[in-house]
Amino acid sequence: MHKLSLLFTKDGLQYQISKNKNVLEEQAFFVSEESPEQFISEKLGEILAEKNFKEIAVISALNHFTLMPEGFSEHSLGYDLIAFNAPVDEKNEELMLSVNKKFGVQFYYTFPKADYQQIKNKKLPTNFNFSGEKFLNAITAKNQKEIHINLYHHQCEFFALDQKKVVLYNNLDVNSEVDFLYFIMFTLSKIGFGINETHFLVYGETTENETFISELKKFVKHLKIVYDNIPKKNFVLAG
Repeated sequence: MHKLSLLFTKDGLQYQISKNKNVLEEQAFFVSEESPEQFISEKLGEILAEKNFKEIAVISALNHFTLMPEGFSEHSLGYDLIAFNAPVDEKNEELMLSVNKKFGVQFYYTFPKADYQQIKNKKLPTNFNFSGEKFLNAITAKNQKEIHINLYHHQCEFFALDQKKVVLYNNLDVNSEVDFLYFIMFTLSKIGFGINETHFLVYGETTENETFISELKKFVKHLKIVYDNIPKKNFVLAG
C-alpha cells in the first residue's frame, strides 16, 4: 500500500506517491491563464480517485496564516488573526492549527473547505500540516543571525532567526527577482539584521530560481544552498 503526499501552493498542486520512503510517482500541476476556475480541485479529485493509498499527508503553503507563541489557546480568534495578513472567507476556509515545539511557535492557517472535504471523504489516516512548520522543523539553527529561504514555483517562505529564536516568518508570491530582493532588504532593516553579519540559507526549487539566487549573491556576504529539489526528492514532502 502507498502513501500519498500533497503540497498545495499559491497556484499549484504537487503530489508524490511513495512506498517505504521510495518515491514511485511525482507530478505537479500549476494554474495558467487557460486553466478552468476549479483546476486544482479537479486535479485533486483525479489524484484521490486512485484506490491503493493507505495514508495521506497534506502540506499547505497557502499564504493564509498567522504565527503565534506555542500555547496560545484562544483558537476562536484564529480567523481574525489570519485576517490581519490576508482576506479570509470563513464559509469556504477550514481553520487549522500546526504546532512547532522545537522553536516554541504555532501557526493558525486556513485550507480550502472543498479540498479538505474531498480528502476527508477518503476516510484514510490523514495528517494536515502547514509548510512553515514543516520547514522550520527541518532547520538546524546556529547562534547567529540567519535567514532561511524555501523557494517554490513563483512563491517562497522564509524565517528570520536570531540566536536560534524565531524573529519573523513570511510567505509571499515571487513574481520578480527585484521585488523580492527589495522585500528581503527591507525586512533586514526592520528587524535590525546587518547585511554582512546575516547568514542566508536557501532550500527548495533553487534551480528554477537560479536568477534570484545569483542576484542575492551580489548583495550578501554569507549564502549557502542547503537543499535543491530534484525529481522524486522534495524535502518538504519527504518524511
